[in-house]
Amino acid sequence: MRWKLLFAPLISLSCIVAAAAQETYPTRPVRMMVGLGAGSSTDVTARIVGQKMGQILGQPVVVENRGGAAGNIATGIVAHAAPDGYTLLFGSVATTVNVTLSPQQGFDFAKDLVPVALLATVPNILVVHTSLGVASVDELIALAKKRPGELLVGCSGIGTSPHLSAELFNLMAGVKMTSIPYQGSSQAMSDLLAGRTMLMFTPAPTALSQKSSADLRFIASTQLKRAGAMPDLPTIDELGLKGFDTGVWFGLFAPAGTSKAVIDRLAKSANEAIHSDEVLAAFKTQGIDPIGSTPEEFAVYVTSEIEKWGKVVKAAGIRR
Repeated sequence: MRWKLLFAPLISLSCIVAAAAQETYPTRPVRMMVGLGAGSSTDVTARIVGQKMGQILGQPVVVENRGGAAGNIATGIVAHAAPDGYTLLFGSVATTVNVTLSPQQGFDFAKDLVPVALLATVPNILVVHTSLGVASVDELIALAKKRPGELLVGCSGIGTSPHLSAELFNLMAGVKMTSIPYQGSSQAMSDLLAGRTMLMFTPAPTALSQKSSADLRFIASTQLKRAGAMPDLPTIDELGLKGFDTGVWFGLFAPAGTSKAVIDRLAKSANEAIHSDEVLAAFKTQGIDPIGSTPEEFAVYVTSEIEKWGKVVKAAGIRR
């Protein structure tokens, strides 16, 4: 009983300090690092979310693009930053893929960063050139089995979500289609329209920009839930490949050691931002679906994504 009386003031003081930290943070602008260039879907989403978060937090959230090494340069900057909540990573599915695909980067992702919140997803859309003559997932699988290695799948770079979508499709359907990497989705789409490739798994915003094309046929979306921007388009899971679930997700990370009070403040502001009218309207035009999560929920999801894509990378023999 005596020890309780002795330590009670210290416990109360720690609670007061934590509460004060949450109330006063932030007192200056917050940097949000993006590992891809301006105009990418990650960058666009970060700027939409960051602007609203800044309004909620009462300090600017400044998006800073640090491209290179498939996003690992930006991740490394945040991994080595002071754990004070003023340097954050706007990460994506590529962040977890890199754990297996590019492990030697001078930081330990699992130890050096802490998940804050899962914010949004962009589903990929399976699109085929009409000259291929297929109108369903079943027809595509049947053709791919007849012509192993011959069907060329455009993708926005090795290890990207569109590339991994194609490789997961190969594994689950028992087929072999050949992925052709490009510098981005727009370049891959250009070659698909020209008939130089035959199909691609492309992010919803890129697909939406070509919705009226007579040369393309939209087959399915890649997440378990139908795409908000294309609710009439069935999912690959619905069409027979049960459990097929891919897409580009976006989430916020902070350096390990950041106080729980600051993490909770960031998570609360991020979740509030993505469900605001302004952000929802902007998301809709870009084909982005909001999610939202607690830090704990996001941590579980990140672990599952590392395991899932690690298996795909190894099974498909993917290397950069």
